[in-house]
Amino acid sequence: MLMTDLIPVFDGHNDALLRLYLSGRSDVEASFLQGAPGGHIDLPRAKAGGFSGGMFAIFPPPLERGRATGAGEGDESPTLDRTEALLSTMAMASILFRLERASDGALMVCRSAQEVRAAMERGSVAGVFHIEGAEAIDPDLALLDVLHAAGLRSLGLVWSRPNAFGHGVPFRFPATPDIGPGLTDAGKALVRACNRLKILVDLSHLNEQGFRDVAAISDAPLVATHSNVHAICEHARNLTAWQLDAIRDSGGMVGLNFAAGFLRPDGRMSSDTGLDIMLRHLDMLLEALGEDGVGLGSDFDGAVIPSVIGDVAGLPRLIEALAEHGYGRELVEKIAWRNWLGVLERSIG
Repeated sequence: MLMTDLIPVFDGHNDALLRLYLSGRSDVEASFLQGAPGGHIDLPRAKAGGFSGGMFAIFPPPLERGRATGAGEGDESPTLDRTEALLSTMAMASILFRLERASDGALMVCRSAQEVRAAMERGSVAGVFHIEGAEAIDPDLALLDVLHAAGLRSLGLVWSRPNAFGHGVPFRFPATPDIGPGLTDAGKALVRACNRLKILVDLSHLNEQGFRDVAAISDAPLVATHSNVHAICEHARNLTAWQLDAIRDSGGMVGLNFAAGFLRPDGRMSSDTGLDIMLRHLDMLLEALGEDGVGLGSDFDGAVIPSVIGDVAGLPRLIEALAEHGYGRELVEKIAWRNWLGVLERSIG
């Protein structure tokens, strides 16, 4: 079966704001909206690939070791000072809103599932304000109210390092996510506050005990925006069988991460990675979670992506591979965007 039309994709995670922030360019709006060499996402390539929206992550980068280069592999990244995290978080939030303002409606920051749906229907890119690593937020959570008022609707408590709220899994292979203690009291309060404010809590990067704590506390669907199957690739970032069961039982979902090192059984961050291993992860995710529990979470601009996809313009190659693998039109659309709309409706309203 061939997908003759361009199926829209809503993506669980990208790091375009980080790339623009680290670029140091004074014309970040033009480079994103008009297109520029390098990176994985800009507006022209998004339109070419059917990218219709996603979680635009704000990630406070490490001061000593770079994420995209793979530095720190096998080790725990150093903690990040709150002042530094606040500066970078606010700078990337500014970039997101400047992109929206400069785009003349081509990019819309969305605060509800209804707004995401409306943006997609009008042909705009629907951007959901997401933070990956809550170091900028004070333990008293005063900033959380400000960020929510600004549009924050999705929050990963940790990146792959400890902070005031919990512990992230280091980049280790082979390893399990059973590394370190659970959420702090401040972390538990943050989960409850996110439930109250209807901010999705992202479990990607969180260690096993922290995951258990969220599962025990949260009254919202459990969501890992960009994670894969540990049984296939034994990276600490991937999800074990009991975690997948907990996500399924909560009515949550998982976005398939395109990062080669979280896909490959050998854990190598090599772009020479085929679509077959992505399909293997999707098959197992569907078996564990059901057809309503699986989506895409590319990690564009934050990881080494299989060269067969290359960048956001290559998304149709993956969509076509799903069809050729035997997934019907309805299932392909669920994976591509409908399941994300569903979990957003259940999580943020």
